[in-house]
Amino acid sequence: MLRRRLADTSTKIGVGANRAAVGSSMLQKYGHVDPCDAFCREKLACNRVASGKSAKIGVAILDDGMQHRSLLRDVEIVMVNGLTPWGNTHFIPRGPMREPLSALTRADIVVIHHADLACEAQLETIARTVQDSGTTCSVFFSKLAPSHIFEVHQPLQRLSLNVLDGMIVLCVSAIGCPDAFIHTVREIGPLNVDRLDFSDHHFFNDYDLELIQERVRQLVDQHNKQTVVLVTEKDYDRDPDFLRMLGLKVWVLSSSLQIMPLKEQGEDELLRKLKDIITATRHVVQP
Repeated sequence: MLRRRLADTSTKIGVGANRAAVGSSMLQKYGHVDPCDAFCREKLACNRVASGKSAKIGVAILDDGMQHRSLLRDVEIVMVNGLTPWGNTHFIPRGPMREPLSALTRADIVVIHHADLACEAQLETIARTVQDSGTTCSVFFSKLAPSHIFEVHQPLQRLSLNVLDGMIVLCVSAIGCPDAFIHTVREIGPLNVDRLDFSDHHFFNDYDLELIQERVRQLVDQHNKQTVVLVTEKDYDRDPDFLRMLGLKVWVLSSSLQIMPLKEQGEDELLRKLKDIITATRHVVQP
């Protein structure tokens, strides 16, 4: 998904079990520049059209790396799900927590995601809990904004969201927060929205294929209208071949994270904060 989304940029994407080793090898391969120099909006804009082979690395982003304690980092960004921020408050395996909330003192920035789906009181409670942990970090808010739709056989296609108008839609997903996906689809405005939720990271199988096909047949009989299966981009890239085998009209909803301008903390303030932190630390990673 990232390779498709960032194909027109100079971004390099590394994949591997040892992400620190992968990142180090990529820094050696492509070279790197001072992060303070790289992290200005003008330079980032230039990188969009720079040659993917010649552009050096200015910023390395490690996904899901807060517990990689031995890895030196300039900025620690923690994402919090605004719908279920701390789960049942228990640690793995009894719950989703990996560390106590006091670990947030290591964070430079906290982003409360799905903020558009949570009420103001809930957002206030989450922000207060973050501050009560002892951290002095900045808190921002984000949402998932749908951009376009593509058909499973045409991933570079960009259909307007209004193609869902008047449609019967079966949302099929295997993601961590399916409620946000369903809410987003309903906001777009199809005639009727049904859902089939699977566990996060689930790999679809033959039984799932029959289950989805049967649910579509039921919806067609019930509404006497054509039904489209709608999946997230994450589900599409996990197993596009399975979705192509369904023998149904299957579309993919493409969305992007957007920083919401809440409490005078918008995208400009986030970029300014990141630049200030990087400029202050002035760490240059040595490959």
